[in-house]
This record gives sequence, C-alpha cells and structure tokens, in this order.
Amino acid sequence: MPKYVIEREIPGAGDLTSEQLKAISQKSCAVLQGMGPQIQWLHSYVTGDKVYCVYSAPDADSIRSHAEQGGFPANSIAEVKTVIDPTTAH
Repeated sequence: MPKYVIEREIPGAGDLTSEQLKAISQKSCAVLQGMGPQIQWLHSYVTGDKVYCVYSAPDADSIRSHAEQGGFPANSIAEVKTVIDPTTAH
C-alpha cells in the first residue's frame, strides 16, 4: 500500500492543547472508520503552523476525500517513494 506525507497548514498548530489535539484526532479516526481499512493514519508531526501526517492509502484521492470529510486542510500530498535513515549510509 502506498504511503503519503500530507502537509496541513494550520496556523498555531504548535500551540494546540492536548484536548484540542485529542478532538482533532478523534474526528480524523471517525472519518477513517467510515472510509474502511484501505486508508490508515500512521502518525503526524505537529510544528508551529503545520501538521505533517503520514498515511497508507490506495491513492491521493483517498487522502483528499478524508480531508474533505473531516474538514481538514490537505495543502500538499506527496507519495513516499522510499525511506532512508542513517543505516542507509552503511
């Protein structure tokens, strides 16, 4: 299953409270549950004004559909072609 990195521009994302993040996460999970097992949220990175999410999905249209249904921005969607880390150097 392809993986995608989604960039979501959310001003003040880094200042969201744990309760606000919980509510956003619950909304995302509820939408995903309705979409079926073919799309999965793996994890996200919250920065100052953006959230970077990593998903497994059959295609970018599934990511867009999730964003629309959840009311989340999806400013950029990029398919992950490969993953590297420090062990790649060896």
